[in-house]
Amino acid sequence: MGFLQPEEAFKPNISVVDDQTVGVEIELGDQIYLYADKVKIEDADPDDGIDFKAVTMAKPVDHEGESVFETSPAIRIVLVKSKDVSGEKNLNVKLSYQGCSAAGLCYEPQTVTLATPIDTDKLPLSDGSSILKAPAVTSGEIELAPPAKVGTVEEKSETDRIAQVIEGGSVWFIILSFFGFGLLLALTPCVFPMVPIISSVIVAQGEGLGTKRAFWLSVVYVLSMAVAYTIAGVLAGLFGANLQAAFQTPWIITLFALIFVVLAMSMFDLFELQIPNAIQSRITQISGKRSGIAGVAVMGFLSALIVGPCVAAPLAGALIYIGQTGDALLGGVALFALSIGMGIPLVAVGTSAGKFMPKPGPWMDSVKSIFGVMLIGVSIWMISRILDENISMMLWGALAVFVAVNIGALEPIRGRCIRCQRANKKSLGIILFLYGMSLLLGGMSGAKDPLHPLDPFLPVKGAVSVETAAQHKTFEKITSIEELEAILADNKGKRVLVDFYADWCTACKELEEKTFSDEAVKTKMDEFVLVKVDLTSNDDAAKAISSKYGIFGPPAILFFDENGTRIKSADVVGFKEPQEFLNHLGKI
Repeated sequence: MGFLQPEEAFKPNISVVDDQTVGVEIELGDQIYLYADKVKIEDADPDDGIDFKAVTMAKPVDHEGESVFETSPAIRIVLVKSKDVSGEKNLNVKLSYQGCSAAGLCYEPQTVTLATPIDTDKLPLSDGSSILKAPAVTSGEIELAPPAKVGTVEEKSETDRIAQVIEGGSVWFIILSFFGFGLLLALTPCVFPMVPIISSVIVAQGEGLGTKRAFWLSVVYVLSMAVAYTIAGVLAGLFGANLQAAFQTPWIITLFALIFVVLAMSMFDLFELQIPNAIQSRITQISGKRSGIAGVAVMGFLSALIVGPCVAAPLAGALIYIGQTGDALLGGVALFALSIGMGIPLVAVGTSAGKFMPKPGPWMDSVKSIFGVMLIGVSIWMISRILDENISMMLWGALAVFVAVNIGALEPIRGRCIRCQRANKKSLGIILFLYGMSLLLGGMSGAKDPLHPLDPFLPVKGAVSVETAAQHKTFEKITSIEELEAILADNKGKRVLVDFYADWCTACKELEEKTFSDEAVKTKMDEFVLVKVDLTSNDDAAKAISSKYGIFGPPAILFFDENGTRIKSADVVGFKEPQEFLNHLGKI
């Protein structure tokens, strides 16, 4: 059978319904339907003095799991005047849509501009003195859209809405709001590595450490971290320069990882790490017993820049506000409150380290050894940003074997001992030893998943995984504006999902491993062209593409429609759980 030409399948028109309302219809050909999420209406001439007060549309129906219009969507636009205009003027409406034939052909997205004369003398001014109502219709035929801001129907992204909290709220409301955001961010992976750091720093103070001193040292650590976040954030907002990203170069990450290894060796009593006696005596004379404060402050400042450089929606919202208004003071207050909220749990952790610190003796050595292992773990976590995944897995395996041997996995138990402490430690040690060896062997064989380290030795399972992966789209990795623009130009008529990623971003990896690997999410993402912008190097190309799209740091996900136009209201900043991200995709 022959298919209808686009002009036969879709016949859009515009007409005046009453003095304040116009109607847009799309006459559909036989067996033609429209995708509901592809029908968009915009003011083609926003400076003509005629604005949209409200837009309504008929309810779609379900067609094989898709929301579609099988008859005209019956769009109604209620109009107002945004300025004092008079006489007859043409109203220009931009209409976008895409549809298919039930016989199996899908048409390219269409965009047309429709015009109709309007008597502006009959339109009220948009001063709030007149309340306009939607045209009368039979109940159930039309679903009212949310009231639109006069002059625009554009929705705002989550980060833009958070930026408005700063712009429209009082100082105390801003402080409380961003403090609350910070408490929520304290539960994210970006903050977790700071827990062993602050614990180890507090424990390293040695004898005489009490709850009060541990509390004040923890406060110093958090305040230093907050100052670093605030400075880095204000600079990013004002100049578009992500100071935290600048600290993610391989040599800085390697140096900081080595510092943690040195601190761990000190915890194992291989040597005593302390300030030279002459300097320590001078500091003691000046500040009493507060000689550890300077070191704690430096560690807090550096931890904020190097350990947790992830961007979340509240942080991005503050940076957008600073960038748009230049108000570094108010934006900085919001960032400082955010950082303090993130740090409150760290104060609790650090204070607990002082409260439950045992008296000098064997218990002290055991506790210090535990924190030493935690510091090595942080070091491996950091260096993993610049290493291949299989090498990182081997390092974790080596650490597991080290711990297993030290708790007696390979030592015999002499005499009868079934429920004694030695047997429990040995059992745990054997489990750790076996897992560590599996990580080592798997890493040597090229495995990358620590939960399935022996996959290379299971060819059947590996073959199934490859076959399953081949059923879904994969990301095309790019690094520059030119590459992204070429992809958008080559994929007209398709929606594009762009993921801004960096190897040093913890939340990016969690997004990969938890959300993007979810089967339902992968199936939904197959509807998009998938692009991954790699910001790992933080070079000029990475800075240019970040600046162009207002990205202050990863993770960030942008969406582009069939015409290559960014859907700014759909931006995602920070980590999203699989179901939350799936729901978000369904609205685009």
